[in-house]
Formats: sequence, structure tokens, C-alpha cells
Amino acid sequence: MNSYDLIDEAVIGASPDLVWEALVAELRGAARWWVPYNTFEPGTVPPDQVGGEVQVTVHTRGVDRRGLKLRFTARTRSVDPGRQLDADYVAGVFRGSCEYALDPLDGGQCTRLSMHFRARPHGWLRHLARVADIGMEHSKATQSAFAHLDALLGAARRADRSLR
Repeated sequence: MNSYDLIDEAVIGASPDLVWEALVAELRGAARWWVPYNTFEPGTVPPDQVGGEVQVTVHTRGVDRRGLKLRFTARTRSVDPGRQLDADYVAGVFRGSCEYALDPLDGGQCTRLSMHFRARPHGWLRHLARVADIGMEHSKATQSAFAHLDALLGAARRADRSLR
């Protein structure tokens, strides 16, 4: 059976506080930087609280395009605001966990954002995982999302600096 143990990371040109706010907003459904590959629909308990749930949809060809949609539920296991959010995949096409970690760089001017994805396909996805490189696609989508986040927050920081 396939299983995944992947770490994707990027340096984001913004403070950990801004990156944390953007991460939490995205998990609450903002759809600003993880689109077109992932969308998130929060449950009644917010995702940045222990026990919070998020319905994740992976749009394999992008939002509003034909293609497989992989759906699963992430339940928040632990939170260290501004630093780390850990969740377990409890229903849907994955079982496992993910950890988001934020580490300040350059005196807090930049942030290393990492996602550690440890999961195995569940249900019908187990069959697809035998012929498709799910891990590579996961990393590709995550790196794309992190690049979008850097462009979004870095552009805002650059604009703020130019106004001074």
C-alpha cells in the first residue's frame, strides 16, 4: 500500500504573524492562495482551535474544471498560534496527518512555512495511487500554493514599503 511522508517548504517574504493569518484564513475558506488546487470549508469549530474540522477538496485539474475531486476531513489536533497547526485526516480519501510549521527568518521579516504530509490513500483512492504519483502531485500543488502566498504577501509588503 502506498503511503506518503512529504515535507514541502518555502520562504515567504512576510512576518510569521501575517503568514499565520493567511494560513488560518485559507483554512477558513478564503480561497486566496491555495486555489486552484485546494479549497477548504470549515466546520462549526474554527480550524485554528483544537477539534476544529475542515473539509478539504483537492481539485486535480483546478477549480471549475473537469477532473477528479479528492475530498477528506482534517481535524485539528494541536495549535501553537503563530507557530504550528497539526491536524489528523479522519474521513475521506486520506488517513494520516499534516503539520504546518512557521519559523521566523531575517529577524521576523520572512517566514519559513512548511507542511509535513503523512498520509495513506483510503477507499477508492488506494486503487488510483497504484498508477498515479499522488505524492508528486501533492508536492506540486503545495509548492504552487506557497508561491502564490509569497506573491500575495510579498507584494503587499513591497507596496507598504514603497508608501513610506
